[in-house]
Amino acid sequence: MTANPRTAALSQAGVSIWLDDLSRERLNSGNLADLIERLSVVGVTTNPTIFAKALGDGASYGEQLRATADQGVEGVIRELTTTDVRNACDLFTDIHTASQGFDGRVSIEVDPRLAMDEEGTVAQAAELYEKVGRANVLIKIPATKPGLSAIRRTIAAGISVNVTLIFSNERYGEVIDAYLSGLEDAAAAGIDLSGIHSVASVFVSRIDTEVDKRLDAIGGEEAAALRSQVAIANTRLAYQLYEQEFGGERFAALAAKGANRQRPLWASTGVKDPALPDTRYVDELVAGGVVNTMPENTLQAVADHGSESPSDQVTTNYEQAAEVIARTKALGIDFDDVFAVLESEGVEKFEQSWNDLLESTQAELDKL
Repeated sequence: MTANPRTAALSQAGVSIWLDDLSRERLNSGNLADLIERLSVVGVTTNPTIFAKALGDGASYGEQLRATADQGVEGVIRELTTTDVRNACDLFTDIHTASQGFDGRVSIEVDPRLAMDEEGTVAQAAELYEKVGRANVLIKIPATKPGLSAIRRTIAAGISVNVTLIFSNERYGEVIDAYLSGLEDAAAAGIDLSGIHSVASVFVSRIDTEVDKRLDAIGGEEAAALRSQVAIANTRLAYQLYEQEFGGERFAALAAKGANRQRPLWASTGVKDPALPDTRYVDELVAGGVVNTMPENTLQAVADHGSESPSDQVTTNYEQAAEVIARTKALGIDFDDVFAVLESEGVEKFEQSWNDLLESTQAELDKL
């Protein structure tokens, strides 16, 4: 089967395409295998919302649900989700090997109710890593303040991490520091750094949703001109920070011991404003060495009408990005508040999805 030319070109431009979705049906039907072959998908991300939807739809989970019913609702969910992630990891084994561990990755998130619990997060990260039992799993930990310490400790234990829910570049800098500190701790403990990988998931579209709402409330020509500009500007400046931090002496010392860069991952790249091109957060954020994790409708849109010749749209636009942020601040947009709201909402949404998952799974158990 011939790979789609647009997704193949995106990969050639340095963007690793990951799918932001996973379900037993995708695995059993061969759909995920098809996306790997046809649309250049080289990884998968999951979150509590994705699993709530998958298990809510899931006749394909019935047999395992009955077999694990004696473990209680949380035990059942852990069995179902880790089985899906393990099987997806196996599907990506060859890609993982060929990419020297950077791609072929499948993410699973710690219980979102632990977002403010450092100790609980560290313990569950280790538990999930052991439960999945695959070298190409990434444990997702949110970049809350308590999460930063948990990230450092999990990396220090030699476990690869997907840091999620990053909105501000100030917090992104703290995430990089947590990663580098974890590597330094791992090196001091004699752990081989070459086997530790990480991505930093910088959220995109949710920023425009929140900022555009505030710009609309301000009104006027300047506010209108800045609509749907901030998310891309913020993300481009995140890549600038990535270049600075991983081009510096601190990482160079770690790289000499075998350490890998923590790659930026663009998350929340599905367009929420129907007035915008549906491939905007892909075409405008092409840069070398990044991951773009897409919901399937965005992936299919890229394959159908994305850029035919994608090229770096990030490093050539740092000055413009800084100007967009400055102009938006000048209108009175409080970015500290924007990012605090988005982080709080992100944690809250995942907690709600987890609660929905608990309820729907318990309802299925009650039918047995």
